[in-house]
Amino acid sequence: MDDTAIKYFIEAALLAAGRPLNVDQLQDLFDGRSAPAKPEIRKAVAALVEEYEGRGFTISEVASGFRIQITATMAERLQKLWEERPPRYSRALFETLALVAYRQPITRGEIEDIRGVSVSPNIVRTLLEREWVRIVGHRDVPGRPEMFGTTKTFLDYFGLKKLDDLPPLADLSDWESLRVQLNLPEVEEDLTTGPDPAPDVPVLYPQIGPEDAEEEELVVSEWPDPSESSIAASLEKGGDDDDKDASASG
Repeated sequence: MDDTAIKYFIEAALLAAGRPLNVDQLQDLFDGRSAPAKPEIRKAVAALVEEYEGRGFTISEVASGFRIQITATMAERLQKLWEERPPRYSRALFETLALVAYRQPITRGEIEDIRGVSVSPNIVRTLLEREWVRIVGHRDVPGRPEMFGTTKTFLDYFGLKKLDDLPPLADLSDWESLRVQLNLPEVEEDLTTGPDPAPDVPVLYPQIGPEDAEEEELVVSEWPDPSESSIAASLEKGGDDDDKDASASG
């Protein structure tokens, strides 16, 4: 096969696959004797990338191989094609994912120590279900906590070929820079989507009456800071009142 035929065959394969294909997989698609060498396949891919320059799609190399995809600019303009709204994730979830990506292997307890708040089981479950993280082992300490690391699916989703391609991150306060560089959607500050709970009581199991049966269940993913809680303030105020009463009776 000549260079043009190889190039068109690879283009068709990437379009038909609907997923990344690496060089070995592309080579296996050719008939035995006509299969080009791996350098020829890479040369053909490079030629396609050059031909697509300035168009609405390109070939990107991610962890699993090469894939044809639309450009970020076109993706924004073609949102009407996708009727289903993309899932929304909280900032807490992406901060947890960032810690796994940058400090793996890492345990849930270590993540909580860095973030200063507990990690919701829902966050861990979501990351595992999306196959963005996986359990890579257990820390050799009492309790043998699970250690988490990222997956090839994580790299593919965020358009990365390897972990070294992650943008530099000084700390979690640099979140906005990371979000822009990885082209992440704007995120919720927490996981709650229902009405706000009463300001003085963290609602863990809300009571739902018949008239509220159709309302969305309220989920609280993090405990409030006791120092900022109105409960603490009311208790302190109550303690002061008791002291005054005791003094008056004395």
